[in-house]
Amino acid sequence: MKWFLRAKARIISTIVMPFLWLAILGMGLGAVTQIPGVGNYIDFLAPGIVAMAILFNATMTGVSVLWDRQFGFLKEILVAPVSRISIMLGRTFGGTTTSIIQGVMLLLVAGLIGAKMPGPAGFLLALLFMIVLAIGFVGLGLAIASRITDPVAFPLVINFLIMPLFFLSGAIFPLGMAPEWLRVIAYIDPVAYGVDGLRGVIIGVSEFPIWLDLAILGIFSLAMVLLGAYLFKKMSV
Repeated sequence: MKWFLRAKARIISTIVMPFLWLAILGMGLGAVTQIPGVGNYIDFLAPGIVAMAILFNATMTGVSVLWDRQFGFLKEILVAPVSRISIMLGRTFGGTTTSIIQGVMLLLVAGLIGAKMPGPAGFLLALLFMIVLAIGFVGLGLAIASRITDPVAFPLVINFLIMPLFFLSGAIFPLGMAPEWLRVIAYIDPVAYGVDGLRGVIIGVSEFPIWLDLAILGIFSLAMVLLGAYLFKKMSV
């Protein structure tokens, strides 16, 4: 957490890239895109870009494990009188916290360029969705990091897995307007429920009931934390 706050370049870069997505897509496609029930395209897009930022930041938590293993620091941590599960949960908490900070900052920036902002109750619900989404993908990132030994290969694997999940999530286009075959694939994408839940509590438009989004996302996140804990416990250093 302290490392994240001290790394000003990282904080700026993690805000600038999603902001460019939001500004370019929102303003560019907004001029030619009309979505029923939504005020403007930026309102529709903003929750999806917030989810994207959390998604990538959370999964990249795993790269710190690889570098710690590479330089022998992880071995020193693991010989301490602390269980591996506790270490993994600490990493999960840290990765979730930094992801939430990024998500909240991006949501505020989106409001500055005209995106609709939630009220107090909506903000708390949005924060809950951000937390559950971040926990799930931190767990996934740590699970993958537990099975990979090359820090350079890790981002490639993450991008290979995460980019399809993001594009199929309905972050950029409404799933209700997609072809049937694409909707079927999207419905097994956990990111879709995070995006839909955020969109529902922020602008009041969603494909599914909010409780269903949260329930499915919660089940996914619990599964990923359990998987991450299991693989981290079995990881060799």
